[in-house]
Amino acid sequence: MNAHNNSEQTQSRKADHIRICLEEDVQSHQVTSGLEHYRFNHCCLPEINRDDIDLRTDFLGKHLAAPLLISSMTGGTAQAAMINQRLAKVAQNYKIAMGVGSQRVAVEKPQVADTFAIRKYAPDVLLFANLGAVQLNYDYGLDECRRIIDILEADALILHINPLQEFIQPRGDTNFRGLLDKIHILCSKLSVPVIAKEVGNGISATMAEKLLAAGVSAIDVAGAGGTSWAKVESERAENALQQRLGRTFADWGLPTAECITSIRAIAPDVPLIASGGLRHGLDVAKAIALGANIAGLAMPFLQAAVVSEAALYDLVDVLIAEITTVLFCTGNTTLNNLQNSESLRKNKIN
Repeated sequence: MNAHNNSEQTQSRKADHIRICLEEDVQSHQVTSGLEHYRFNHCCLPEINRDDIDLRTDFLGKHLAAPLLISSMTGGTAQAAMINQRLAKVAQNYKIAMGVGSQRVAVEKPQVADTFAIRKYAPDVLLFANLGAVQLNYDYGLDECRRIIDILEADALILHINPLQEFIQPRGDTNFRGLLDKIHILCSKLSVPVIAKEVGNGISATMAEKLLAAGVSAIDVAGAGGTSWAKVESERAENALQQRLGRTFADWGLPTAECITSIRAIAPDVPLIASGGLRHGLDVAKAIALGANIAGLAMPFLQAAVVSEAALYDLVDVLIAEITTVLFCTGNTTLNNLQNSESLRKNKIN
């Protein structure tokens, strides 16, 4: 298949993904993020002033005003360009981190690269470029990774790892052999940190250990409990087999909370992003209390971004207010205090 057909298919897939995520029920139902199994201990007399609460944090050497990441979503189409511009402006306004969707389409079709070129809207933001790790087995190497980092003027590169999605996807890329070695070479030669990220099925402690040994600088657990990419690909299926596979494996994966706690136990200092089924600031606060440094949300940002820039401002205001409420009502003034306060407990199972 020639490169032109490849790029057309990739671009079409990006448009499909946005439409399906917004219009179809592609959320996990049988598996959850696991965050609902935890509750904060309410402190009726917090002995702090709300004005003293400080949500600032550092991640990969950059300052964030709140522990939030606009998770990787899209790029490569006119609608995606509009969404990314709105997200970038909001990220800049609130000094929170942002990732873009897979930039493979920008390599295949350079004329759509500007749908990812958002640095001008977000000069101070911690910005993540993004490529599927499996592409390292499909003629992508150091040059292509440098190109997508340059397009974004990115601070780090996300390598997303998505075996289930690729297996179900029409014409998916399913040769995952030898990737750890290729990731190791890439990490040793790139000038920016590499983040390993799943896409909604989770990263186990065992796999995190291997990825960190290969030179990855940070982990985004992207656990199960939110958008199911098996379901998304089932909606795009070209035959009954693909459709059936997507439905059968709709709830496959490791819950987000389990990924956070298990990885933190074996890697106390690794920069850790919690994502996968987080829907509000209470989820964010729970993820931070469990050991994550920052928390990523995708679906809530996508839903707001297609409405208006104002809807995005409203969303971030709410998220920040929700996180602040948790700190206030547990008697903690900083995220570090929250992590070390034992304010979070696991629900008793009756």
